[in-house]
Amino acid sequence: MATRILVVDDEKLIVKGLRFSLEQDDMQVDCAYDGGEALEMAKKNEYDCVLLDLMLPVMDGLEVCREIREFSDMPIIMLTAKNDDMDKIMGLEYGADDYVTKPFNILEVKARIKAIVRRNSRRRAKEEEKSHRITVRDLEMDTESRRVFVSGKEINLTAKEFDLLELLLTNPGKVYSREQLLNIVWGFEYPGDVRTVDVHVRRLREKIEANPSDPHYVYTKWGVGYYYKN
Repeated sequence: MATRILVVDDEKLIVKGLRFSLEQDDMQVDCAYDGGEALEMAKKNEYDCVLLDLMLPVMDGLEVCREIREFSDMPIIMLTAKNDDMDKIMGLEYGADDYVTKPFNILEVKARIKAIVRRNSRRRAKEEEKSHRITVRDLEMDTESRRVFVSGKEINLTAKEFDLLELLLTNPGKVYSREQLLNIVWGFEYPGDVRTVDVHVRRLREKIEANPSDPHYVYTKWGVGYYYKN
């Protein structure tokens, strides 16, 4: 997908020039000419980067930056006509990721945008990778690839064993009855016996527990059901 940029400046010639130049690099560019308009656009859309002028009508760039940080971590590069270190410091303190002082070189602006978009993309990729990985002591589960490792060794689980383990690990401390597990893991209309759950738990323990009779992942709440605890 094309990189989407929001350019915010009350000087229309600057906006026009930035838009033309950025579109030459196949970026999708939206434009705003005051702080209020910029804030509304940022609320409605997810931008890969915001080029935000410091001096704006309605609401200044610092306030826009602060407001955006209340709901989004989209990268923000401040544009300022003032060559004042305090303005740069204030911008960074309000949540800006970078700054460019006017008059600027358009090649520098594009380089800053591309660098910040690359950094943000790598950060998001790491967060997404982390979000589908569950690590519990020596056990690691990847919910995207549906693979499980214990002490670095891959464990071959059936689909239901995987679903059962994922449910318990993602809900630590919650005890599930056999009937609940049948409904959630096997499906509400599953016609099987509750002993099906016991059989799968036993097989699961044999695969992931060092000592199945003294489990450290799948615990039994006698007379109730099964659970995992930290």
